[in-house]
Amino acid sequence: MDPLIVASDLHKSFGSTHAVKGVSLSVRAGEAYGLVGPDGAGKTTTMRLLVGALSPDAGTAQVGGFDLQLRTEEARAGLGYLPQRFSLYGDLTVVENLQFFAQVRGVGSADFVKRAAELFKFVGLEGFEHRRADQLSGGMKQKLGLACALVHQPKVLLLDEPTGGVDPVTRQDFWQLIIRLLTEGTAVIISTPYMDEAARCSRIGFMHTGRLLVEGTLRELTASMAGRVLELAAHPKDTVKRTALADPDVEDVLTFGDRFHLRVKEAAGPLARLPGALAEAGATVERLRSVPPALEDVFISLLASSAKGN
Repeated sequence: MDPLIVASDLHKSFGSTHAVKGVSLSVRAGEAYGLVGPDGAGKTTTMRLLVGALSPDAGTAQVGGFDLQLRTEEARAGLGYLPQRFSLYGDLTVVENLQFFAQVRGVGSADFVKRAAELFKFVGLEGFEHRRADQLSGGMKQKLGLACALVHQPKVLLLDEPTGGVDPVTRQDFWQLIIRLLTEGTAVIISTPYMDEAARCSRIGFMHTGRLLVEGTLRELTASMAGRVLELAAHPKDTVKRTALADPDVEDVLTFGDRFHLRVKEAAGPLARLPGALAEAGATVERLRSVPPALEDVFISLLASSAKGN
């Protein structure tokens, strides 16, 4: 099956700022690609390159087999895009907003009524069709944004941090919608700051300073740190962190709620040494054990390695 989205060695600069540096990726039908990285990593610029809103300085992008530079309209016809800050028309109703985007996308009036009913049911906006957009909650606005992105039935969907600033229940609802789209064969790229969302994706790409540092499945990415993460529950926190970092095999200490994750060169030494060292420092240890690495562990490790490389 040929990929529906292909980016090859994309580059984009704004003056002296190199926002995207050689990004390459591909996404097939029914696949979700999670783009993860800190603010300023280049995720949004990459998205804008993939929808044709920006022209690359170098490299190519294809959507549905069409080159975005050479056959822009054909490529965009199969593309839906929900930007990070989706701009609804607040003085228009929900259905009027959808109708506007339908007209822009060339959806005929004869098809619109049926398509609107399908979309409002799909995103959960039935009963709100005649409410003004500026009277919607944040989560409902995002659902309307998704409906507008889907109005022309695209096979490729790009979502730029679609769940930012919404409550956990709405985030879960939104992901259920995405999963349904995947089962229908839609290819999705989603940028997200949430690691639990990234873990839902078929493949994940970590971006930093414009570069795609690594990509792979959740299993592939976490396998690189197997046996190198310890979970430590102990207090007081300042003493625990200082003592753990003093161990020669501990590379970093991350706070995970009421516990710590220790990234280690190897586990045996810290498992043997730390309980005694912590007790001597006056800390109380509740638990120290080896655990499978989380996506956050991988991400922080990659950022640390990238910083050393720079």
